[in-house]
Amino acid sequence: MSQQQLQALVQMLKAQPLNPSASIQETRAGFEQMAAMFPVEADVECQPVSAGGVKSEWVTAPGADAGRAILYLHGGGYVIGSINTHRAMAGRLSRAAKARVLVIDYRLAPEHPHPAAVDDAVAAYRWMLQQGLKPSRVAVSGDSAGGGLTVATLVAIRDANLPMPAAGAPISPWVDMEAIGDSMTSKSAADPVVQKDGLLNMAKAYLGGKNPRTPLAAPIYADLSGLPPLLIHVGTAETLLDDASRLAERAKKAGVNVTYEPWENMIHVWHLFAPMLDEGKQAIERIGAFVQKHTA
Repeated sequence: MSQQQLQALVQMLKAQPLNPSASIQETRAGFEQMAAMFPVEADVECQPVSAGGVKSEWVTAPGADAGRAILYLHGGGYVIGSINTHRAMAGRLSRAAKARVLVIDYRLAPEHPHPAAVDDAVAAYRWMLQQGLKPSRVAVSGDSAGGGLTVATLVAIRDANLPMPAAGAPISPWVDMEAIGDSMTSKSAADPVVQKDGLLNMAKAYLGGKNPRTPLAAPIYADLSGLPPLLIHVGTAETLLDDASRLAERAKKAGVNVTYEPWENMIHVWHLFAPMLDEGKQAIERIGAFVQKHTA
């Protein structure tokens, strides 16, 4: 690991802290600006589509197998984030997995509280199947809120009696709307991205008054039986470390084939920073290999 790379990244993030008094629109715009620092690689193709009525985009790197696909659910606490903020990462994931990646602009809270995001993700998956993709060649992945949404979407797909995708890859997943994991406080000083107060504000916006243990909003409380193999990534410098470890434990107890990988010293969704962090590249390669293995 290049300690210098990680230190430079942490310093960059700490120099641009989230303004707690900023409006949602300002916070959304700030995330878009940060993402613009990492443009899509020049040889990656981006094709806008409507996936079952959900604004989406196919992101495809050279060498992608047209019959293999990843449904990608972006992070941002269900309140911010977009195709724009995750297009470049989707391009790198497409290259690593040799798959097309469908990034969706699911509806955001507070304008569209739970279960809008889950409904949109399932609608996009149904659309993928209608396009002729085989479920055995589709994986679902996402980061942060999108990591929790990955799990919730798989549960909702199972409950709708749809054919199950081949695999799931939640990255730094947020699965507990009450932020009760010990790492929320024990990792607070180390995490330059996610803090408990901000998380609880986003949870309030997303829940819209619903019980914080609603299973498809907080999938740590969902019945996880029957889910496909999962690869769970989390950094050991994350406040969400316990969300990921508890999710892995519960999924294993439910009989799911779980590969749980805590990455030493890594911060929240370090994959996004692959252009400036070696471990970001390596983690995306790991997900790519996992997707290829399970969608062969």
